[in-house]
Amino acid sequence: MSSRGRRAQSGALRDGLQAGAVGAVLGGVPSTVHALATGRGPLEATVAAGTLLLPGETRPGRLLLAAVPAHVALSLGWGVALARVLPDRRTVARGAVAGLAIAALDLGVVGRRLPRIRALSQAPQVADHLAFGALVGAVVSRRRRAGSGQRRR
Repeated sequence: MSSRGRRAQSGALRDGLQAGAVGAVLGGVPSTVHALATGRGPLEATVAAGTLLLPGETRPGRLLLAAVPAHVALSLGWGVALARVLPDRRTVARGAVAGLAIAALDLGVVGRRLPRIRALSQAPQVADHLAFGALVGAVVSRRRRAGSGQRRR
C-alpha cells in the first residue's frame, strides 16, 4: 500500500473514532427524551444493552457496567466502518440511512434474541440509531472538509 493510501486509511480511522465517540455520547438522546416524557426509566435501554455481554445477568447495576464497554466498542466500530464507506456528498443523510440499517441489524437480528432489548419500545431505539448515523455522518463530513484538502475515504 502506498503512503498516500495509508494516510487515507489513518484519516478514516481517526475520523471514525471521533465520529463514533460523538455518536456514542449523543445518539441516545431520542430514547432518553422519550423515556423521560413517558415516565419510563432513562437507563432502561442502557441496562438492556448490558445483556449483550451478560445475557443471563438480571442485576441492573452489573448490566449498566457491562453496557459501557459494549456501547463504546460498538459505537467506535460502527463509526470507523461508516467513515470508510460514507461518500463525500450527502454524508449526513447517508449516515442516517446507515443508522437505520444498523438498527435493523442491532434490533431485528441481535436484539430480538435478548429479552430486555426485545422488550424496549422500538421507535425510540430506531430514532437513536438514526441519530447515531446522522451524527457520525456530520462529524465525518466536517472532518473531511477541515482536512488538508485530501479526500479521505
